[in-house]
Amino acid sequence: MRHIEVYDTTLRDGSQAEGISFSLFDKVQIARRLDEMGFDFIEGGYPASNEKDSQLFREIAAAPLSSSKLCAFGMTRRKGMKAGDDDGLLALLNAQTPVVTIVGKSSSFQAVEIIRSTREENLAMIAETVAFFRAKNSRVIFDAEHFFDGFLDDPDYSIKVLETAAEAGAETLVLCDTNGGSMPEYVAEVVGKLVRRIDTPFGVHAHNDCGLAVACSLAAVDAGASQVQGTINGFGERVGNADLIPIIAALALKKKGAYRVLSPEAIVRLTELSRFVYETVNLQMPGGLPYVGKSAFAHKGGMHVSGIARNKSAYEHIDPEAVGNQRRILVSELSGRSNIVALTREVNQPADLVLTQKVLDEVVARENEGYQYEAADGSFDLLVKRCAETFVPHFKLINFHTNIKLGEQGVMETEATVKIRVGDRIRHEVAEGDGPVNALDAALRKALLPSYPQLAAVKLIDFKVRIINSDAATAATTRVVIESKDDNAVWGTVGVSANIVEASWIALVDSIEYKLNKDT
Repeated sequence: MRHIEVYDTTLRDGSQAEGISFSLFDKVQIARRLDEMGFDFIEGGYPASNEKDSQLFREIAAAPLSSSKLCAFGMTRRKGMKAGDDDGLLALLNAQTPVVTIVGKSSSFQAVEIIRSTREENLAMIAETVAFFRAKNSRVIFDAEHFFDGFLDDPDYSIKVLETAAEAGAETLVLCDTNGGSMPEYVAEVVGKLVRRIDTPFGVHAHNDCGLAVACSLAAVDAGASQVQGTINGFGERVGNADLIPIIAALALKKKGAYRVLSPEAIVRLTELSRFVYETVNLQMPGGLPYVGKSAFAHKGGMHVSGIARNKSAYEHIDPEAVGNQRRILVSELSGRSNIVALTREVNQPADLVLTQKVLDEVVARENEGYQYEAADGSFDLLVKRCAETFVPHFKLINFHTNIKLGEQGVMETEATVKIRVGDRIRHEVAEGDGPVNALDAALRKALLPSYPQLAAVKLIDFKVRIINSDAATAATTRVVIESKDDNAVWGTVGVSANIVEASWIALVDSIEYKLNKDT
């Protein structure tokens, strides 16, 4: 069983993605999380480029990682300069990391035309830079930039670059598909030739411009590469890097017995890790991500649901729990009874024929009104309970209203008043908010928290509005979907009305009721 090193560059290469910016705190938190999961290498950043990365290295030095090796990233010395006089290399040295990653040109075209050097000078830059760090007892990983394109144009020179880095002391030679244009079969062919010629271990760093970065990375590993580089969720320049999540999952679960990568405990946390990084950068996690997305194991077609009811492998390539994900049964007007039966079991209701038909009829009727339950598992849970006549409301609405006005400073001000009955008590509360929904949420919580303190853990994390019949203009029906979370779960609820505030209230009440019913 061959060990495959996992090298994460989310904090450096991932931060180059459009719309992504890590704070120092974000970087430290992500590094700690990757360390907990046993990643072999964590690339902290490029200390010569910004103070934030230098601060990161100081923070980690003060409280070192427990299992991962922190890497500082930089370029070869500049042309015409001694390695010891190059400020960029001195910044790498000052980072005091056990490993430095040096990127150098492995394409004669790039060396001559882009950095305006010569082929010979480029080789000298690589050799002297690697030797400089080896003399300081630093481990060196050499990233051969533009390798696959360079090898296609001038294979002898690209190989000479690798041999030069290896002879100078680089411990791993990483082959970079920098432009992301290589095909997996070409990557496999090239890596196969190189591992037979050069004894130094190889790695792969693929970009995703053709949507093949994961495939190219797996092809390189199968051909003999022992290190795979990438980012969590594939963040990176242009369309991104190789996504380490499906790479790790594939190596651990799809190629069982061939490779050793991370630990079984870490594999089970891949979904958690993906979500953590998305939340850190304040982005919504796409549902369609392989292995870890919310839709990765979601089943809607009646035939599919019927199949997995008999045998989970009928429509699932792995057990979702193997990566910390979960199976989801979707329901809509197109669903068959199999979907309803499966879902009623999930919410602990006996799946008899009468209840099944009643729920199905209710779903069809409500979807005709504009409801949709695919992203509203919380509302569906309550729908089933209402059909089964097991739902017990925790409060009753008496009245609510919102007031929006232009304040003295020219800023819109919103206030909401909520009057509800909780048991035999009347609660009447007022709250302000950034908008009517935020104000209603604040007022409702204010009224309920004395009786249900567990609601303090509930957070609204997403709010979506959809106009269903847009041809009706201002009288159009509005669908509101709210996503909420507590310390243990995430759930969605839905409300529909011609009035956006009422639709929001319906979804908001379902969110609160779902939480209270869940905890009962």
